[in-house]
Amino acid sequence: MEDSTPVKDEAVKAIQNTAGAVTESASSMADKLQQWLNSRSWVPDVAVDFTTHAILLAGLLAAAWFIYIVFRPLILSWMKRVIAKTPYTWDNELLGHGVFRWLTHLLPGIFIVLFAPGFFKSTPIIAKVLDTSAELYLLLSTYFVFDSLFNAIRSMMQKSKVGAHLNLVAMSQIAKLITALVIFLLCIAALLQKPPIALLSGLGVLASVIMLVFKDVILGFVAGIQLSTNRMLAIGDWLEMPSYRADGDVEEIGLTTVKVRNFDRTITTIPTYALISESFKNWRGMTESEGRRIKRSILIDTNSIQLATPAMVERFREIEHISAYFMAKEEEIEAFNAKLPAERIKNRVNGRRLTNVGTFRAYIEGYLQSHPQINPEMTLIVRQLAPEGRGLPIEIYCFCKDKRWAAYESIQADIFDHLFAVASEFDLRIFQEPTGNDFREILDCQSTEE
Repeated sequence: MEDSTPVKDEAVKAIQNTAGAVTESASSMADKLQQWLNSRSWVPDVAVDFTTHAILLAGLLAAAWFIYIVFRPLILSWMKRVIAKTPYTWDNELLGHGVFRWLTHLLPGIFIVLFAPGFFKSTPIIAKVLDTSAELYLLLSTYFVFDSLFNAIRSMMQKSKVGAHLNLVAMSQIAKLITALVIFLLCIAALLQKPPIALLSGLGVLASVIMLVFKDVILGFVAGIQLSTNRMLAIGDWLEMPSYRADGDVEEIGLTTVKVRNFDRTITTIPTYALISESFKNWRGMTESEGRRIKRSILIDTNSIQLATPAMVERFREIEHISAYFMAKEEEIEAFNAKLPAERIKNRVNGRRLTNVGTFRAYIEGYLQSHPQINPEMTLIVRQLAPEGRGLPIEIYCFCKDKRWAAYESIQADIFDHLFAVASEFDLRIFQEPTGNDFREILDCQSTEE
């Protein structure tokens, strides 16, 4: 691979030679103007220098104004026509976010930087003021060039698959912050007429002040990097953070704050570093999975639980979804009871018997497995939980195929509507704590008996 250093050196020399040539040409123009004014009798000798400088200053500023007002819009109009004919989209993003517009802002500043030293060679103070002012203008315009460039890059990456998983807002804000600090340092160097490296020694003194003033920015910067690299949070994720009363979709992940639009349409703002120091729930795993979990219990009145009688068994046989359960269970019970003495089997307590609550659990499992909106490939459990004085909890644990909130709630409600309604077919009662109406009925019954 050939060394590119000579090529770079030649390019730098060419630029320096061009700038030197422009400066010499401007100096020659200033000398000719001064000579021309000296040859005019209507200009006093004491006013020649002042008149020369005034004309040069007015001409320089007028030319810069012409470039800004007339020449710059013409260039932008030409660039719009060229970009409209290209088949690419990235140039449209650059144009739309103002990259080319801010680039053309550099033209007046470059013009002043090139011509001011030559025009005012005999008066270095004016040349220095103009040169410093033009440098500050160029530095500010350069910052806005990078600012619009970062916006364009973020917009382009948001449309890609890779960008959808990155915290582009925080990354662009970090890049803008670094650019602003560099531009600020260069502006101070231009004002003090010192090289930027000489100012780096003073940054150590300002480090404590900067850390105090930009504490949230620094914490957000570190948190943003952790969120991005670990993919802890992305725009569009469902975030739940009770400590900040946030429960909704992430709209923006900034350098210092994260905006969450709650489901009640309010907006909660969370400090970015809080997502690292505190716990939160990200529902992305649910949205990317094949189902949304249903986990809810039915409370069965324990007084209604009993062994299944022959009449109940015959009635249960006609119920859909439990035929396979009955065949397997009856064979298992008969095989177990066949090992016991006949006199012991006469007592229903001895041996094994079907129960109405066990059959109901089997029915629920079969019903869910055949339900079109329940994913049978994911965990499906119907289990008993420990009773705590409010009946026997029968918990349903399964996953709904439709993950949309409204549809999910409707499917879940339909399932439990059905189960509450059919519980009586298994001679079971749903547990419910007594209400005021229950107590009134008891009192009415007692008063009637009296």
